[in-house]
Amino acid sequence: MTRRSGGVTLQQLSYFIEVAAAGSITAAADLLYVAQPTMSAAMRDLETRVGRDLLVRSARGVTLTTDGAEFLGYARQVVEQVELLEQRYLDRPPSRRLLGVSTQHYSFAVDAFVRMVRATEAEGYELSLRETRTWEIIEDVRTLRSELGILYRNDFNRSVIDKLLRDSGLAFHPLFLAEPHIFISRKNPLASAKRATLADLAELPRLTFDQGTNNSFYFAEEILSTLSSKREIRVSDRATIFNLMIGLDGYTISTGIISDDLDPEIVAVPLDVDERIEIGWIGHSSIPLTEQAQRYLAEVRSVVAGFGVTLLD
Repeated sequence: MTRRSGGVTLQQLSYFIEVAAAGSITAAADLLYVAQPTMSAAMRDLETRVGRDLLVRSARGVTLTTDGAEFLGYARQVVEQVELLEQRYLDRPPSRRLLGVSTQHYSFAVDAFVRMVRATEAEGYELSLRETRTWEIIEDVRTLRSELGILYRNDFNRSVIDKLLRDSGLAFHPLFLAEPHIFISRKNPLASAKRATLADLAELPRLTFDQGTNNSFYFAEEILSTLSSKREIRVSDRATIFNLMIGLDGYTISTGIISDDLDPEIVAVPLDVDERIEIGWIGHSSIPLTEQAQRYLAEVRSVVAGFGVTLLD
C-alpha cells in the first residue's frame, strides 16, 4: 500500500481506537453516531495515509494486523496528549476513559480496579476487568482485547511463560515478590497458626483454578502444582473457591494479599516452603501504556504496598 499525501487526522485516530476496541467498524460507527460507510471510508483512508494495512476485515468484524497493533499504541498516546492539553488550557472536561485488564484470580487486582474507577474524573468510561485463565490472559493482551494482563511467574514456569510471551510479541514487567500463603476459611483449624506446612495440608481438599484445554502445570495459577494431592477440586471463579474454602475446609495457595472488604471470611496463613511468587504485568513490547493503564498499575502498587511484599517496579 502506498502512502498518500496529507497527514493523519485526530478524528481518524479516534475512530481507529474505537474500531479496535469494538472489534467492528459497524459497532464503532453506532457508538460514535457516525454512518457506517463514513467510518469504513475513514479507515481505508487512514490505511492509505500510513501506507500499511492496519485491519483484517471479515464477516465477524475486524482484527488488528501486527502493524495495526503497534499503530494503536501510538494513536492512543496522541489522543491522550491532545485531551490533556484541552483539559489544561481549554477547561474541557475529561473524555470517556477506555481500559481493558485481564488477570489471574487476585483480589488485589479487583481492589485496585475499584480504586481506579472511583478516582476516574471522566464523565463516562468503558472499562473491562476479566478474571480468566492464564492462556486466555496472554491471548487477550496479544489480540488487544485487554491492554494489559496480570499474572505470576516462578522458577518452575518462568522459561515456558517467557517463551510464550516472546512468541506473542509481549513482555513481562515485574511488580512485586510475595511469600506463598494458603487461603482458608476463618473457621479452619489452621486459621490461627503462625505458619502452615505441606504436611498440615495433606488431608485438606486442594482448590485450584481450572485452566481448561491448556491445563498444563506451567499455566497453573498456584505454585507447587506438580505435587500430588489426595483431594483436589478445580473451579473457575473466586466466588466458588471461597465458598469451598468455607464449606469444605479447602485451601488454595496464593500471594497472601487479600481484601477484608471483598473477602471477609477468608484469611491468609504463610506457607513454610522455599518459594517466592513474582507478580507482574504483561503488555505489548512495542506499545506504550495509556495513561489510564498507568493509573491502574499505580493503584495495584498502592494496594499491595501494605502487605509486606517486595515491590520490584
